Amino acid sequence: MEVSLEEIITELVVNGGDAKSKAIEAIRLAKTGNFETAEVKINEANESLQKAHEFQTEIIQAESRGENKAEVSLLMVHGQDHLMNAITTRDLAIEMVEMYKMILNK
Repeated sequence: MEVSLEEIITELVVNGGDAKSKAIEAIRLAKTGNFETAEVKINEANESLQKAHEFQTEIIQAESRGENKAEVSLLMVHGQDHLMNAITTRDLAIEMVEMYKMILNK
């Protein structure tokens, strides 16, 4: 079954948004000292990012094969923006969880 470009972009937005939400949850949990659950949320964010990355890779590989030349559209930019923001938020969440561990375990 072939997936349309719009469906792929939707997956970028959905999985990117989910990853970002999980990362924010991790920060909030760490802030209260709930580090075990914060780590679970980081792992869940990573799973969502992996799914989004797989869809992104599908677009890139299809284009490199000369199939489905993806036009740069506002929708495409929006999907990529969601993914990149989610990656940044996850990276910061990892650092902040570690920071809260240091602060709260003194």
